[in-house]
Amino acid sequence: MNMTNTRNMTPSTHPLADIIDRIEQGGALLPDSTENVMEVVGILKSYGVVLDAYSRNLTYIAEHQFLVLFPFFKYFNGEITLGKLLRHWWHDRINYEFAEYCMKGMFWHGGGKLDTYLDTPEFGERAQRAIAAKLRSNPLMQGLSRAFPDFLPEQVRQLSYYSALGQFWRVMSDMFLALSDRYDQGEIHTIPDVVNHVLAALVEAANKPITYAVKIHDQGYEIIPESAGLTFLADTAVPYVEAVFFRSFPFMGTVSYNAQAYQIPPDLERFTYGALYADPLPVGGAGIPPTLLMQDMRHYLPEYLREFYRRSLRGEEDLRVLICGSFQKSMFCVTTAAILGLMPHPLDTTDSAQRQANRVYLEAWMNRFVSSRLPNVQICEV
Repeated sequence: MNMTNTRNMTPSTHPLADIIDRIEQGGALLPDSTENVMEVVGILKSYGVVLDAYSRNLTYIAEHQFLVLFPFFKYFNGEITLGKLLRHWWHDRINYEFAEYCMKGMFWHGGGKLDTYLDTPEFGERAQRAIAAKLRSNPLMQGLSRAFPDFLPEQVRQLSYYSALGQFWRVMSDMFLALSDRYDQGEIHTIPDVVNHVLAALVEAANKPITYAVKIHDQGYEIIPESAGLTFLADTAVPYVEAVFFRSFPFMGTVSYNAQAYQIPPDLERFTYGALYADPLPVGGAGIPPTLLMQDMRHYLPEYLREFYRRSLRGEEDLRVLICGSFQKSMFCVTTAAILGLMPHPLDTTDSAQRQANRVYLEAWMNRFVSSRLPNVQICEV
């Protein structure tokens, strides 16, 4: 890709102008270096394995725990054994709670046509048919539904997000594991190679339909039919980036939820609790949900990445912190792919008006990154 035309533009005056220039020249938010490539690919391999487990469990809950109000065994994926139960109690397991944490972030922040569809009369009618079938022989639940008519439809809305996020992570897991395979085969050498791999996979899956159906008494009920027109990129990927990468929500126990304390912004648009803003140092502390993800990923690190961590200042003593730092680097690569995919004009356009529109677009993104961890990951070291 020829980027020489961008060098003739007036330099940006943005605080992150050097990063804007790097993207305009075909680079990424994360600087290119051999170590950064190794870190990003290695952590994404581990993340891909974890996402595979998260995706399967979210899908299982959506399809097989439909309106089970006390789903004691929802993390077992239908396989309940004494050994598995003991490992669960001993906490020798995948922390599926983090998957639900991300799902609730998407559910709360909304965005995309999925959020819009769940407020339509069509969804309400489909949900009510499924609810009626589920409660057919349960007079106690029927009474509860009549007393609180909005309760069960709200549970179906939430289950729709379980399913949607499970489908989103299915694509992302396959994408990251394929990236690792290509790296092992010598096909991935640079950070732009990583970004291009992610971007190509996002484009390929962009129009993949997002649907949701459950089987009740051997009869299928479509909750989100294909005719709703929901797709992978616009209705799960973009809302996920907004809800989990950027906004998220305050970690309970770390700030006061008391409105009079003014510790939480009153405007959701000003929320900066997402993965791209989190300080890696508190990882491991109580009330910090990403600790669960770092704990899960530590079990699946490729040996070359684990050896890289051993050579750090503290070795593996602060492994979760190191994993969090690498994970943030990888998410800035994924975010770069999203930025390039949504750019108003081709990056190599020769039209001056289009180049200026791209510059304005990039500066708007950089405004959100000023207080993020992006400046910190510009140093190519552990």
